[in-house]
Amino acid sequence: MHRSHRLKKNEQFQAVFQQGKSAANKQFVVYLAAQEEQGAFRAGISVSKKIGNAVIRNRVKRLIREAVARLETVIPSGLDLVIIARPGVETMSLQEIEQSLLHVLKRAKVIKQAPVHNGKRG
Repeated sequence: MHRSHRLKKNEQFQAVFQQGKSAANKQFVVYLAAQEEQGAFRAGISVSKKIGNAVIRNRVKRLIREAVARLETVIPSGLDLVIIARPGVETMSLQEIEQSLLHVLKRAKVIKQAPVHNGKRG
């Protein structure tokens, strides 16, 4: 996930929370807001202190960013996402995180079908 595709400021997160809709599964809550004027989707990641210490939280954020990067071909442009990790995600592998994100994005009706790839960015 390219740096320009990230939500960083609190105002950007709050706009998605207030305007958007949400979907959840056991591992993630995803808030979505349409932003037609932007060319690509943007994503923000939130990992609470309930997940673990700073080392674990940063590892979880890196894995989520990589999973989003692998799914960026199926996520439509013009969308802001805020991904909130729930406790339990710290024990998951990259493939499990990717599958769980795919599941929650399908629940949010963002993605119609699963992508076909070899497990690498593409």
